[in-house]
Amino acid sequence: MEPITIRRAKTSDVKSIRELVKPLAEERVLLEKEAVAYYENLQEFFIADDADGNVIGCGGLHVMWEDIAEVRTLASNEAWRGRGVGRLLLQRLLQEARELGVSRVFCLTFEVDFFIRNGFTVMAEQSAVDPEVYSELLRSTDEGVAEFLDLARVKPNTLGNTRMIAHL
Repeated sequence: MEPITIRRAKTSDVKSIRELVKPLAEERVLLEKEAVAYYENLQEFFIADDADGNVIGCGGLHVMWEDIAEVRTLASNEAWRGRGVGRLLLQRLLQEARELGVSRVFCLTFEVDFFIRNGFTVMAEQSAVDPEVYSELLRSTDEGVAEFLDLARVKPNTLGNTRMIAHL
């Protein structure tokens, strides 16, 4: 296997992140975001580089509450799919979650088998948070939190995706 380096994202990576997301957004696998959204959340992102320093993957971890975070924008270059880039990024995101004190990680994905292989299970229902936390999360303006809560206003963004969770 060729060497892959996982590192924190830098502002200079935003263009590459958007290039990784674009074809997946066209396939309706990921949602495309404005550049400003990536800059505002850059500290959540990790980057996978090949041996020549080319960006070949990305992924973010967004903390939603004391004990739960979401894997976001996990993507790899098409030429690198099936070669461990996503797995390495996900492992780093889960390590980050542990370091931050998060005990559960959520994702909304079409890649069910990939996430199952990496310790996630399909969420049977929305009992992932207790009612008090649910009411607090309802105050969030973050679209990902709305997707996690399965709010009606974000249904068009989530149709076809599977809600999954990992307990760390």
